[in-house]
Amino acid sequence: MKFMKIGTKPDTFYAEEATRTVISDAPSDFVIQINNINYLLHTFPLLPKCGLLQRLCSHSGDSEKVSIELHDIPGGEDAFEMCAKFCYGITINLSAYNFVPAFCAAKFLRMTESVEKGNFVPKLEAFFNSCILEGWKDSITALQTTVKFPEWSENLGIIRKCIDSIVEKIHTPPAKVSWSYTYTRPGYTKKQHHSVPKDWWTEDISDLDVDPFRCIITAVRSTYMLPPQLIGEALHVYACCWLPDTTRTPPQTGEEFMEKNRRIVDSIVSMIPEDKGAVYVGFLLRLIVIANYLGVSPVTKTELLRRSGLQLEEATVDDLIFPSHSPADPEFYDIDLVLAVLESFLVLSRRQSPAAASELNRSAQVLGTMRKVGKLIDSYLQVVAKDVNMPVSKVVSLAEALPDIAREDHDGIYKAINIYLKEHGDLSKADKKRLCRILDCQKLSPEIRAHAVKNERLPLRIVVQVLFFEQERDRDSNSKTAAATPDRRKHKPLPVKPSQSQEPGKQTVPASRESNSHSHDEVKFGAASVHNKFSSSTTGKRDYALLLMQNKRSDGMLAVENERKGVRSETQQVDHQGHDTKREILREGASGSAGAGSKLDAKKMIQRGSRPDNGRDKGKDR
Repeated sequence: MKFMKIGTKPDTFYAEEATRTVISDAPSDFVIQINNINYLLHTFPLLPKCGLLQRLCSHSGDSEKVSIELHDIPGGEDAFEMCAKFCYGITINLSAYNFVPAFCAAKFLRMTESVEKGNFVPKLEAFFNSCILEGWKDSITALQTTVKFPEWSENLGIIRKCIDSIVEKIHTPPAKVSWSYTYTRPGYTKKQHHSVPKDWWTEDISDLDVDPFRCIITAVRSTYMLPPQLIGEALHVYACCWLPDTTRTPPQTGEEFMEKNRRIVDSIVSMIPEDKGAVYVGFLLRLIVIANYLGVSPVTKTELLRRSGLQLEEATVDDLIFPSHSPADPEFYDIDLVLAVLESFLVLSRRQSPAAASELNRSAQVLGTMRKVGKLIDSYLQVVAKDVNMPVSKVVSLAEALPDIAREDHDGIYKAINIYLKEHGDLSKADKKRLCRILDCQKLSPEIRAHAVKNERLPLRIVVQVLFFEQERDRDSNSKTAAATPDRRKHKPLPVKPSQSQEPGKQTVPASRESNSHSHDEVKFGAASVHNKFSSSTTGKRDYALLLMQNKRSDGMLAVENERKGVRSETQQVDHQGHDTKREILREGASGSAGAGSKLDAKKMIQRGSRPDNGRDKGKDR
């Protein structure tokens, strides 16, 4: 910070109640009224340097004591007193803190070079151009003081010159920055980092009010010399300095406080660059929370939701965790706000119309983004499910808002449902059914299916579905394995030999039927053992009912297969007996038997050969 010292005499101004005067041997002949303070001064040091006082005194006549009112002087009594001390030669110290009011008051009093050489205004201009504008923090401080005198500062060019000086220094390459700056990021120390960071200027300009800050950011953006990420970082730092932290301590509720912060939020949102990724999505979500609390305009809130939806896939669960400030909602987490951001994301995803050439790549990109958001929402539901005051309707609404393609599997939503059922033990059956209807049992991993079968909190319908799909998956895998394995028996059929020890008229039971009957008995025995195993558990009844239904289905399939094998075996036996009968007839014909008796014997033999088949058919029917 630079200073300028003007004057050599000691300060002889003193105050008596509402009167300010200067110690002097000459009596006071000049009274100046500013607000509620009366200044008792002398005309001989003031009039030669103040063009305005000369004009006002020329209309007062030749009275012994002149009284003038200067209520509209910029800077008030403090600024006038600096000008009066300059006229008396009293020492004054000028800096960036008091330059603006002193300069505006000197201009108001017309203390210019044309009135007297070496007057106050040229000295202030020299200090402003050579000291204040050359310094980094001096320019920022001077610009901040212009807030109290916006019209005078604008007309005198102070604001424009300060902004030009600040923007010029911001565009200076970091390697050429030689002035001091404030940088208090966590973990950053100048001793360890010898190079100047790219965002070295963001903290210092955050001391400004929102109007001069907006002027600087607008001027920096208009040059297109800095990347949008640096602009976003400056906005983030400014918001951290001025906006309340609604996640920790309850902020103030005064109307003046609320209105001031509304203006800050509106200004920050209007200055966010259009480039995606210019600001972090966590910062956007925090702005939404603050905007909801402050009650900003619908335009600002809609813009924040749109920008947050564009970058939702970059968020983490911690970015979505913020408390609810609505007195009507008993839950701790603001799940409605997350639902609004998700809906904005889905609307923007549907609006994207990829070109024909890049339609495939764009579709894959959209799918990948959708999957990221799906995992994020399921992880968020696992956190909010622990809130004992969270209604099931809001959990279901957020879970169902995601399209089917957003979930590659349903492991995440299953975990959220399980946590919610655990924390809400008094949930009704209707609410449980409503909560679990969003679960697709076919998209569960083997580990989650194994857990779901033993989960006593789930409705019976969900457990039955898990078991059914588990068996269907096993059956499909076995079918694929059997189809992939070659059946050698089709290429090398085994000859069927008639049993030599078989007694006449006794039916032959195929070996395949016996083995199948043994396996069928084993299946039934297995079902009984499963019944004994599950009957002692809590979910044994429903598991046994499902397994018994499946075993019956398996028994039917086994019976049909056994019948098919029996028919094939019997057909083979009939073929062998037919060949034997033909050979016997031929032998009788060769021995000389002829006539009707021979034909009758052949018919009898044919009938005799066909009786065992009929007997087997009847036995089979029985």
